[in-house]
Amino acid sequence: MIKPFRIDIPQPDLDDLNDRLSRTRWPNEVADAGWDYGFPLARLRELAEHWRTGYDWRAHEAELNELPHFTTEIEGQDIHFVHIRSANPDALALILTHGWPGSFLEFLDVIEPLSRDFHLVIPSIPGYGFSGPTHERGWSTDRIARAWAELMRRLGYERYGAQGGDFGSGISMALGAVAPEQVVGVHVNYLPTRPDPDAGLELSEEDEARLDKVRRLMTNRPPYQALQATTPQTIGYALTDSPVGQLAWIAERFAQWTDPRSPVGDDRMLTDVSLYWLTATAASSGRLHHDTQRGNTPCRVPLGVAVFPHDITQSVRPLAERLYDIRHWSEFERGGHFAAMEVPDLLAEDIRVFFAGL
Repeated sequence: MIKPFRIDIPQPDLDDLNDRLSRTRWPNEVADAGWDYGFPLARLRELAEHWRTGYDWRAHEAELNELPHFTTEIEGQDIHFVHIRSANPDALALILTHGWPGSFLEFLDVIEPLSRDFHLVIPSIPGYGFSGPTHERGWSTDRIARAWAELMRRLGYERYGAQGGDFGSGISMALGAVAPEQVVGVHVNYLPTRPDPDAGLELSEEDEARLDKVRRLMTNRPPYQALQATTPQTIGYALTDSPVGQLAWIAERFAQWTDPRSPVGDDRMLTDVSLYWLTATAASSGRLHHDTQRGNTPCRVPLGVAVFPHDITQSVRPLAERLYDIRHWSEFERGGHFAAMEVPDLLAEDIRVFFAGL
C-alpha cells in the first residue's frame, strides 16, 4: 500500500533542538590548529549559531512539502520516497539513490531538468531520514536493491534506469544485478576502482596517481568509516544526543569532499543535518557501513560513469572496464562527491546523455 506523506516536525522537537544548541558544551582547541585535529572550532561555532538563530526549518519544510511525498512498507520497513511524473507520458522511469551522509535532498536541484525526460522516483534509504530507523540487521546495499525493485514494481514501472553516488552507486548497481530484465542501465557518479596487480594493464601516469590515492585510503581507513563499519551503535549515542556532534560529523564530510569552486550552501547542508537529527537516524544510517560487505552480485547491465575531480577517489577506466559493461564515461573539471548538489547542471546532462544513448 502506498500512502501520501507530509513532512510535519512537531514543534517540541524544534524547541528541543534550539535548547540543546544553546547549551552546547564546547571543547577547547590548540592555537593554530587548522584542520590538523579535525573540524575547526570557530567554523563549527559559526554553523551552530546559524542553525540556532538564523536557519528556518519551517521555511525549508514548506519548500520540501511542495514535492509529492509517499511512503510504503517493504519487508516490514517504512520506505519514504518522492515520486514525480514527467509531462512526457512515455518517459523512462529513473530511480535516484543518495548516499551517506546525504539524503533525498541531494537531488532537489536536478528534479526540474531530469523530469523533462524521466519519471523520477527518489527514495530515502532504509535507516535514513523519513524512512526512519531500521529495526533489524541485514539492510545491506543488496537488500535495499531488492526493496527498490519491489518499489518500482508497485509503482507500475516495468523498465527503468537507476542512478546514484556514494552508497547510491552501490545500490544502483546492485539493482541492475537483481533486476536485470527491468533495469535498462545504471549511471553512477562514484565508482571506486581498487588496485589489481594481476590485471596486466599498462596505466597512464594519471591513472597510477589515482590508484596511489586509493592505496593511501586503504592503508589509512577514514575514522568515520572505521567507526560506522565496526561500532555504529557506539558513535550513534553521541550523535543522537548532541546536535553539535551530529553537525560536526556531517559538516566535516561536506567540507572535505566538495570542490571549493562549487560549495554546498550552509542552509542546504543544515537541512540535511536537520533531517538526520529530527528523525534520530544517526545510528541506523551508520549501520549501512556495517551491514554492507564487498562482493555483491556483479552488475551486467550497461553502465555510465561520471568522474568528478574532488570526489573521494577517481575511477580508473581500464580497471572498471574489466568488471562492467561501460557504455559512457565522462571526466569533469569541477565538482566533488555531492555532484547533484554541487554541479546539478553537469550531472543532469550527463545522466540524460547516457540514457539517451541506450
